[in-house]
Amino acid sequence: DANTGEIMAMVSLPDFDPQRAGNASDDAKFNRASLGVYEMGSTFKIFNTALALDSGLIKASDRFDATHPIQIGQRAIRDFHPINRWLNVAEIMTNSSNIGSARMAEKLGAIRQRSFFSRLGLLEKAPIELPETGQPLVPSVASWGDTVTMTAAFGHGIAVSAVQLVSAVATIMNDGTPVHPTLLKRDANTAAKKEERVISPRTAALVRGIMRLVVTDGTGQSAEVPGYMVGGKTGTADKLSGRRYAENARLSSFIGVFPIHSPRYIVFALFDDPKGNAKTHGYATGGWIAAPVVNHVISQVGPLLGLMPLASDMMAATERQLLRPLGSEVLDSIRINTGLDDYAAVESNSAD
Repeated sequence: DANTGEIMAMVSLPDFDPQRAGNASDDAKFNRASLGVYEMGSTFKIFNTALALDSGLIKASDRFDATHPIQIGQRAIRDFHPINRWLNVAEIMTNSSNIGSARMAEKLGAIRQRSFFSRLGLLEKAPIELPETGQPLVPSVASWGDTVTMTAAFGHGIAVSAVQLVSAVATIMNDGTPVHPTLLKRDANTAAKKEERVISPRTAALVRGIMRLVVTDGTGQSAEVPGYMVGGKTGTADKLSGRRYAENARLSSFIGVFPIHSPRYIVFALFDDPKGNAKTHGYATGGWIAAPVVNHVISQVGPLLGLMPLASDMMAATERQLLRPLGSEVLDSIRINTGLDDYAAVESNSAD
C-alpha cells in the first residue's frame, strides 16, 4: 500500500509446504523479499531523478551528455541501448541511460546523495516485523566518492532488500512523506506520522509523470494495463562474480505503481539470473522479463482491490493532467503529442 506501507502480499520462490517445513531446503526457506539484499540496477534511477529535481540544481528539461561512455579507471559506464546524444532528465529515465544518470549524480555530489538515501531508509535494515531482515551493503562514508556516486545513481555499488526498495519508492509516491513497511493492517489516517518530507509534493508529481512515460514510451511498455494508469521503472543489474561483474548473469526487475496519478499500490517483481527465450527475442532484461509479470498482477488484483479501470476518454484526460507539470519542451523530446495547451507548463529552478 503506497500510503500506509502495509504489505498486501509477499512471495519468495522457491517456497515450501509450511506443514512440512522440516523437509524444506535452506534455499527454499530463504526469504528473498526481506532477507536477501541485491544491487537493484536502474530502479534506483527513481531516487536519482527525485533527488535531482528536488535539489533545485536540475530541471526536468536540463540536458546531460550521453554521447560517449564515462571512463572510470579501467572500467566504463555504458548504456545498454546507447542513444548517443544529449538527453534531458525525463529522457534519461525513460530510456534508462546509465551515462545520463551518472552525469546527474556527478553534479549533485556524494554528500547530498548519501543523505538522501539515508532519509529514504536505504542505508539501514527495513523496520519490518520479521526476524529475517537483511542488512544493506553500503559503502562507507570514506569510500563514498565520485565513482560510488555515479554508479549508485543507476543501482550498482549498493545492495538493498526488496522491502527497502518498495518502501522507498512509496515515500516518493506519497508526496515525500515517509512510508514504513509493515505486515500489520493500518488505516491510512492513523498511519500518517508527523515526519519531515523527503521531497516536495511538486517533485513527487514530476517523478510520477516521468514514471508514466517509462511505461507509455520507454523501457517498461510491457507493464501497461488498459485503464489502470501504470507508472514504473525497469531494473537490470549485472551480478557480481567474485570481485567482478559477470557478463551473462543479471538481476532483472520492474517496479510498478498504480494508478500513477494517485498512487494506491506498488508491485515489485525481481528475477535472479533469468534467461531470454524466443518470446523475449533472447533478452533477459527487466522490461522483457519482469514488466509482464507486474502487468499480470495488476490486471488480476486491480478489480479485487476495488479499483475499476478508467474509460479511454478519462484515461486520456487524466494522463494530460499528470504530464502537464513536465512542460511541452520535455514532452516534445519524448515525441508526445503536445498540440494541446494543457502541456504548456512553466518549470521553476527552485524546489517547493
